[in-house]
Amino acid sequence: MSPFALPPFGKARVLVVGDCMLDRYLWGEVRRISPEGPVPVVRLRERSETLGGGGNVAANLAALGCPVTLLAVRGDDGAGRRLAALADERGIDARLLTDSGRPTVTKTRVIAGAQQLLRLDEEDTGLVGDRVRRKLLAWVEGHLDGFQALILSDYGKGVLGAPSVCPQLIEMAQQRGIHVLVDPKGPDWQRYRGASCITPNTAELRLAAGLAENADRDRLLAAAGDVCRRLALERLLLTRGARGMCLVGGSGEPRIIRARAREVFDVSGAGDTVVAVMAAGLAVGLAYEESARLANLAAGLVVGKLGTQPATSRELEAALRLEADRDGAMPAKELSLDAALMQVKAWRAAGHRIVFTNGCFDLLHPGHINLLHRARSLGDRLVVGLNTDASVRRLKGPQRPILSQQDRSALLSALGSVDLVLLFDEDTPLNLIRAIRPDILVKGADYRREDVVGGDVVEGYGGRVRLVPLLAGYSTTDITQRILAADGKNKREKR
Repeated sequence: MSPFALPPFGKARVLVVGDCMLDRYLWGEVRRISPEGPVPVVRLRERSETLGGGGNVAANLAALGCPVTLLAVRGDDGAGRRLAALADERGIDARLLTDSGRPTVTKTRVIAGAQQLLRLDEEDTGLVGDRVRRKLLAWVEGHLDGFQALILSDYGKGVLGAPSVCPQLIEMAQQRGIHVLVDPKGPDWQRYRGASCITPNTAELRLAAGLAENADRDRLLAAAGDVCRRLALERLLLTRGARGMCLVGGSGEPRIIRARAREVFDVSGAGDTVVAVMAAGLAVGLAYEESARLANLAAGLVVGKLGTQPATSRELEAALRLEADRDGAMPAKELSLDAALMQVKAWRAAGHRIVFTNGCFDLLHPGHINLLHRARSLGDRLVVGLNTDASVRRLKGPQRPILSQQDRSALLSALGSVDLVLLFDEDTPLNLIRAIRPDILVKGADYRREDVVGGDVVEGYGGRVRLVPLLAGYSTTDITQRILAADGKNKREKR
């Protein structure tokens, strides 16, 4: 695999079976304590919903461009219908069996100032009914051919809890030579026997192996190896948060995969990302260690987002490019629009002022850096809209850009003044501005205020447009011409 390119995830089909849930978020701010009791009063600003549990596993696969089918159980209620709609929006082939005797699992989180204040769970964790369970197994038996990987997403909500379900699913996959990956739950993992790989975190391994909470790495790895042997697993991938991952099993010593330093906002959903990327990697023919390294990178991306948000193929490819810098000095700041909107919500909930500017930023020079530094000084977080290569060609001509969008994004991400980079393919960033709703919109002083794209939108909701002085003597065009002139002079002198 190229160090900068993702494997062809679109060529593999993955089936996700297990517990699916609706994750709801209530976003607000806290400015006082209730006079009725010692509790914070949250002033509600926004609501959002996304897929959780096995749904988030499927969403991660879809975000990588991997064809994915989700087989799960929902209630006959509004939350279940919303689950189906969200799956459709993500491009997931959702086969949601309806069990009218139970509610759709729903988790509602109240968030203020980038902190989760409360979580409300609506659920029935009893086993799904026999009729639904038989229907689920029959569907897998009739449709499993053609998939390259099967993920069992066990959240202990009743879909995979019956003793015979996981063994039957694993046996079906084994008969077809299909990889089976399990995100395990509970203390008894015997039902996962024969799976290709399970992906527990440290707490889950301690529980299953009966280890003390202070067990060191050597004891954890020994326990992981024992689990591999007892359950006839090919591999066990132990996720250890900030300590990275350990891949156990096969010949040789356990492989330690260190985590990259990230600003952690929310660890929810990171396990879903790990099992999804592992499965996608194995499905397209990667080795276990290659798949685990990709999963480690993807997990590092999702913990930097607030809420349950998958890692996209564009984000993971950007992280791969930055991984080439082995000391991890360059932070990955390029996000998809969905992830960026969630991040901006978190910053805004924490009281941060959002600044936005945009440009091609081809051949980054001191003039660009001065503009970005001045823009960042006007607020707390700077979001940069970056024209894609196609957009630059339309605006500047067929010889531009000189640097690709990946290179330009990496250079911007390396600047301390830049907090977020968003690529846009249109000729103007108007749609980005409408989505981000920055508090301050910045352009250089060579613009007139009335000519700033999106200025009327920002001022319409109470934001401000600021024109900042430019550093004289710098432009990409001038630099290009000087390079061409120098090259021509060198060629003449060589004659």
